[in-house]
Amino acid sequence: MRTYHCFWLLFWAGQPHQSFLTLLSKRTSGFPEKEKVLILSGNSKKDFSRSKRSWMWNQFFLLEEYTGTDYQYVGKLHSDQDKGDGSLKYILSGDGAGDLFIINENTGDIQATKRLDREEKPVYILRAQAINRRTGRPVEPESEFIIKIHDINDNEPMFTKDVYNASIPEMSDVGTFVVQVTATDADDPTYGNSAKVVYSILQGQPYFSVESETGIIKTALLNMDRENREQYQVVIQAKDMGGQMGGLSGTTTVNITLTDVNDNPPRFPQSTYQFRAPESTPPDSPIGRIKANDADVDENAEIEYSITEGDGYDMFGIITDKNTQEGIITVKKALDFESKNLYILKVEAANTHVDPRFLYLGPFKDSATVRIQVEDVDEPPVFGRPAYIIEVKEDVPINSIIGTVTAQDPDAAKNPVKYSVDRHTDMDRVFNINSGNGSIFTSKPLDRETLLWHNITVIAAEINNPKQSSRVPVFIKVLDVNDNAPEFPVFYETFVCENAKAEQLIQTLSAVDKDDSFNGHQFSFSLAPEAASSSNFTLQDNRDNTAGIFTRKTRYNRHEMSTYLLPVVISDNDYPIQSSTETVTIRVCACDHRGKMLSCNAEALIHPTGLSTGALVAILLCIIILLVTVVLFAALRRQRKKEPLIISKEDIRDNIVSYNDEGGGEEDTQAFDIGTLRNPEAIDDNKLRRDIVPETLFMPRRTAAARDNTDVRDFINQRLKENDTDPTAPPYDSLATYAYEGNGSVAESLSSLESVTTDGDQDYDYLSDWGPRFKKLADMYGTMDSDKDS
Repeated sequence: MRTYHCFWLLFWAGQPHQSFLTLLSKRTSGFPEKEKVLILSGNSKKDFSRSKRSWMWNQFFLLEEYTGTDYQYVGKLHSDQDKGDGSLKYILSGDGAGDLFIINENTGDIQATKRLDREEKPVYILRAQAINRRTGRPVEPESEFIIKIHDINDNEPMFTKDVYNASIPEMSDVGTFVVQVTATDADDPTYGNSAKVVYSILQGQPYFSVESETGIIKTALLNMDRENREQYQVVIQAKDMGGQMGGLSGTTTVNITLTDVNDNPPRFPQSTYQFRAPESTPPDSPIGRIKANDADVDENAEIEYSITEGDGYDMFGIITDKNTQEGIITVKKALDFESKNLYILKVEAANTHVDPRFLYLGPFKDSATVRIQVEDVDEPPVFGRPAYIIEVKEDVPINSIIGTVTAQDPDAAKNPVKYSVDRHTDMDRVFNINSGNGSIFTSKPLDRETLLWHNITVIAAEINNPKQSSRVPVFIKVLDVNDNAPEFPVFYETFVCENAKAEQLIQTLSAVDKDDSFNGHQFSFSLAPEAASSSNFTLQDNRDNTAGIFTRKTRYNRHEMSTYLLPVVISDNDYPIQSSTETVTIRVCACDHRGKMLSCNAEALIHPTGLSTGALVAILLCIIILLVTVVLFAALRRQRKKEPLIISKEDIRDNIVSYNDEGGGEEDTQAFDIGTLRNPEAIDDNKLRRDIVPETLFMPRRTAAARDNTDVRDFINQRLKENDTDPTAPPYDSLATYAYEGNGSVAESLSSLESVTTDGDQDYDYLSDWGPRFKKLADMYGTMDSDKDS
C-alpha cells in the first residue's frame, strides 16, 4: 500500500501548510516567489498515519538566461530527521550535480552556478540523499526530483531559407498562390506566446500579400505585365509573441519572377519594305530580310511569315529563320528586267502559339508591304532554242550551209552578237560557223559510215563584252546516200574435187552493204563479162541476196590447173546503183568417192590453229633484238667512266697534280704513315688504304731501300729515276715532292725542348767548332754560360 501513501502525501504536500511552506524573502529571478522546500520523510506501516520519509515536493522550476551576479537559488532539501544540530549531510547527484548545481551540505540549499538555456536542455533529473555525517550511513533512501527550466522569449523566428525563389505567369488573377514561407521559433511553444509566429510583408506591396498565420504569399495586383516589370523582391517578416510589441522577429527575401505568356501580338516596325534584286539572281537565293517585333519571349515569340497576296506571289517566297525570327525573302523563279521590273507583295507575320485567354487583345498577327525592284544586268545572249538538231546528207559539198543558230542580247541595249564553234567539241574542224549570222557550214567531207552523229557546241558572245557568252548544243545527224558498193562479207576460198560432176554446187555467196536502206538491200550477182563465157564454173543468183557457184564440166585436173580465180559482180538496187567485182578463189583438190578432200597441190585451205611462219620469224627477231639490247647495256655498265686529266687536247702544259687529302687524325692508322718516307723498307706491299677507293689495279711498286749514309740529293735522284721508269706514272710531266729528312745528324737535335729535361747545365762550346754558320748560336749560348759563371 506504499503507492497509495505516496499519492496522499504528494497531494497533501501541494496544499498550503504552515509547517512546510514559507515565503522566500531572498531575490532569485527578478520577481518574488514562494520558497521551494523538498521535505524528506520516512514511511509508516499504517495507511492513514503520516509517513516519516517521503518526497513532499518532487520538482523545482527555474527560469533560463539568469543575468544576476550571484548564483541563482533553486530550492531547499530538508529531512524531518534534521534536528538542526549539523549531524546530517545532504548529498546531490545526477544531471549537472557539482557543476551546474551545487548543494549546501549543511542546510540543503540548491543553487545554479551558470546561466541555463532551455533550448539546450529543458529538464534536469537529480537525486538527493541525507546521510549521517558521523557514521556516513544514509538516514534517508535516495530520492529523485526534477528541475524544469522555464522558457523566456530569447529566440527570434528563423526562416528555413535565407532566400526564396518563385515564379508565376504574368497577367495572373488576384490571390494566385506564389510560394509559402516558413519560420520556426526555438522557444517553448507550450509556455506563453514566445513561439507563436505571425507573418507580415515589409516590402513588395501592393503587388503581393502574405497570410499572417500560414506564410502563404499571393498576388495582390491584377494584370501584372512581364514586359513592364519582370522581377520583384519581397521581404517577409516573422515575429513571435503573436506579433505583439516586444516580440522578436526575423526576415527573409523572396525573389519573384513573372514568366511570359503570349499576350503580345507581333508587330512590324514599318509598314513598307523595299528591296532590290538583280535579274541574274539565281532561284532559291535570298534577297532580303524582314522582322516583326514581339515583346514575348521563347515559344511565345515564335513567328511564321507568309506571302498572302501580290503580283509576285509565284515569283518570290519567304521562309522563317528559327534562330532570329526573321522572314527571309527568296527568289522562286528567274527574274527578267525586260519583262517586269517591279513586284509588290503583302507579307504577314503570325504567332505560332496563341493563348486563347488573350484573344480579346486582338489578332496575333500583322502584315506589311514589300516592294521588290528588279535591276537590269548585262546578260549573256540567249539562243532561240535550248538545243539544235540538224540533218545533212553525207555527200553535201564542202562549204555548204547545213543550218543556222540565232541568239540575241536580252538587254535593252541589244548589243550585237558573234558566233563561234567550241573547238573542244570539233577537234577535226569538220564544221565552221559564220560569226555574224550563225550559219553553220561544212569544212570537210562527211561520211555517215564513219561517224553518224556530230555533237558540237556553238558559243554566242557579245561583241562589246565577250565575257558575256552563252552556249548551245548542236546535234548534226549525217544522212545516208548510196555511195558504197556491196561486197563479200568474207574472203571466199573454196575447192572443187577432181572427180566433180557437172552442175554441182561448190559454194554459196552472200553480200553486205555499208549503206543504209529503208526498204532493205536487194543484191544481184553475176559473173564478170570476161569470165562469163570462158569460165569452168557458172553462177546462179538466188534472188534472196545469195548466189551459188556450180561446176560447168565433169572432171578437173589439178596438175593442169590447180587454182581458179572467179570474178563476181555484185550490184544493189538503190540510186545511184553501186556495184563491185569480188573474186572467189577455187582450188582443185583430190577427193575420195564421197567428195571429202584428201590433198591439194597448194596450201591447205584450212588455216592451222598455230602461228604462221611470218609470225614466228617476227617473234624470233624481237627476241634477238632484246638480247642484243641487254648485252649492250651490260657492257656499258662494266665500263668505268673516268675523267681525263687533260681536258683539252691542246692543253700540253706541265700540270701540277694537287692531292687535297686530309688525314683522319691521330687515330687514323690507315691513311698515311709519315714514317714510310724515312724508312721505305716499312712499306707493306699488300696493305691498301681503307678510307678511299684505289684508282689503279697495279700493285704498289717495291722501291729499293736507301742506304744509311745516303745523301738527300742521291735519294731524290734515285726516286726520280724510279718514277721515270714506273709504268703506272702519268703520261706527262708532273711535280713529285719528296720529304726526306735523312737518317740523322751527328749534331743530333738542335731543339731546346729536350734541354728542359736534363738535370745539369748544357755545354755549348762545341758550337764554335761547327763553323761560321753556327757562330751566332755559339755566341748566344756561350754568353749565357759566362753570365752564369760570373
